Amino acid sequence: MSMHRAMGWLLGMVAAALVGCGHDAPPPVAPAALDKTFVADTAAWRAARLEELRAPDGWTSLVGLHWLSLKAHYIGSSADNGIKLAVGPPKMGMVSTGSNAVWFEPEHGVALSLDGKPLTGRIRFQSDEDPHPTLIHFDNGKGVLSLIHRGDRYALRVKHADAPSRTQFAGLDEWPMDPSWRIKARYIANKVGKRIQVMDIVGIGSEQPNAGAIEFERDGKTYRLETIGELGRPMFVVFADRTSGHGSYPAGRFLDLDAPDPSGHLVVDFNRAYNPPCAFTSFATCPLPPPENRIDLAVSAGEKAYKVPR
Repeated sequence: MSMHRAMGWLLGMVAAALVGCGHDAPPPVAPAALDKTFVADTAAWRAARLEELRAPDGWTSLVGLHWLSLKAHYIGSSADNGIKLAVGPPKMGMVSTGSNAVWFEPEHGVALSLDGKPLTGRIRFQSDEDPHPTLIHFDNGKGVLSLIHRGDRYALRVKHADAPSRTQFAGLDEWPMDPSWRIKARYIANKVGKRIQVMDIVGIGSEQPNAGAIEFERDGKTYRLETIGELGRPMFVVFADRTSGHGSYPAGRFLDLDAPDPSGHLVVDFNRAYNPPCAFTSFATCPLPPPENRIDLAVSAGEKAYKVPR
């Protein structure tokens, strides 16, 4: 199929999806009105997002989250471990805490690897908040054991390429592409050093850098969203809207934003609003929208709620 015919087919599918959305949907956008660059860029972003979720170590491969509550835990898939893993060797090793650090000592003879080399001795277990997080591979590379740090607590995170949540992943459902949800916004700088309290889905709060907010208009009204990030750098937004629990994931969605231009403006593309990892697995720890980011607007763009296969 030629590029011209493929683009025509894609535009036709977009138009058909818009028409088929029901009486609650906005008026259909004529195919000719959809800019080809917008369609191609959005389609490419969605394809990359899907590929990321489907990766052997993507969020759909998450099979375990185990909080460290003692000074030391033996871990493995057999029932006599202090922490029983859903997958992996019966005896994997021991995780211990001490001297403001976490350590891992592998079971003798177990096949584990770190940075592509066999792991045979005790190592410092670096968390996701360290510059170089430790990733311990097992089951011939299909499984990954890592460490996360939330508040004053540590937990083991386990991923496996054969996880049912990955092998049975049903794909994503999105609202039709709509350029009207690609909105020019103003960046409003906050007080220098300002931070914002963000709670996660397991009830742990953290103070995040909150250098500024964005303001945008929709249907004649102005809305504001607080950002997470440092001044002059790309930003992250966790928000909830009128579709949360009514089409989109109940606990909110994420947006990645570029830094504003020299005039203090940026584009917010809600077609790229995406679900947090918790939409796909019960073993993730996702930030929740702060109260400031619960807006009285139905954002009918981006990803819809994920429907777990039955």
